[in-house]
Amino acid sequence: MTTAAKTLSRRLKRKGILVAPGAYDALSAKVAMQAGAECVYMTGFGAAGSTLGVPDIGLMSATEMADRVRALAASATPAPLIADGDNGHGGPLNAARLTRLYESAGAACIQLEDQVFPKRCGHMENKEVVPMADAAAKIRAAVDARDSTDFKIMARTDARSMNGMKDALKRAEAYLTAGADILFVEAPRSEKELVKICETFPDTCLIANMVEDGKTPYLTAKELEQMGYRIAVFPVTALLAVTKRLQDVYGTLLAHGKLPDSEDRVTFQGYNETIGLPEMLAEAAELDKK
Repeated sequence: MTTAAKTLSRRLKRKGILVAPGAYDALSAKVAMQAGAECVYMTGFGAAGSTLGVPDIGLMSATEMADRVRALAASATPAPLIADGDNGHGGPLNAARLTRLYESAGAACIQLEDQVFPKRCGHMENKEVVPMADAAAKIRAAVDARDSTDFKIMARTDARSMNGMKDALKRAEAYLTAGADILFVEAPRSEKELVKICETFPDTCLIANMVEDGKTPYLTAKELEQMGYRIAVFPVTALLAVTKRLQDVYGTLLAHGKLPDSEDRVTFQGYNETIGLPEMLAEAAELDKK
């Protein structure tokens, strides 16, 4: 059986940008896969919001995140899952343990950033980063901890926001030297900066983070591919849309005493088909015959 990590590794060797829509729970991961996503991105921002109803400020524990990875990875299959590992939840030993947890949970890639604890969403204000050497040590620990080289280590730097692009690129180079497979320079402020990242690392797998209302220009996957990016993630697109939909649906329900027939939704049967009820019942029937 081909592992998710091997699937991602093979896909990254092919031409064409890989678009990874963000998922925040098992249902959104499954729907993204069914819509045709070749890869799904587990957003830490969305995991914190959907699991605990809290902002992305480091409140999810390492084990809570790993449990979320296991659920999303299984639901997204056969699409591989890239999973946000925040700042590794501690030092190099913590980053190594988290890497092993994510790999065993079925993820194809772990993303590790260089923020202090508690961390913040990459497009929030007042972020802080740890010393470059400390962050590089976490990347080395993660590289050494993985069982397979098909499982990718993505290194993210948040230094652009507080230290400028020069320091961010220097850090990215250090993380690449430490063994990272994919580089993620968070929150560039212009198309010029996006291009600069690609010019600095022309032979490296680079990821671009497209956040609605964020600090980075919101571009199409094709535009990013032309710059030189190999992966484009849209981490909170679905989360923001679903949140608005929940606000509208609950507001309408409470205002009218029921949901009007005109409201756009899947049917009860359609939902059960989406999450695989017919297949599970058929499997149960087969097992009963044995």
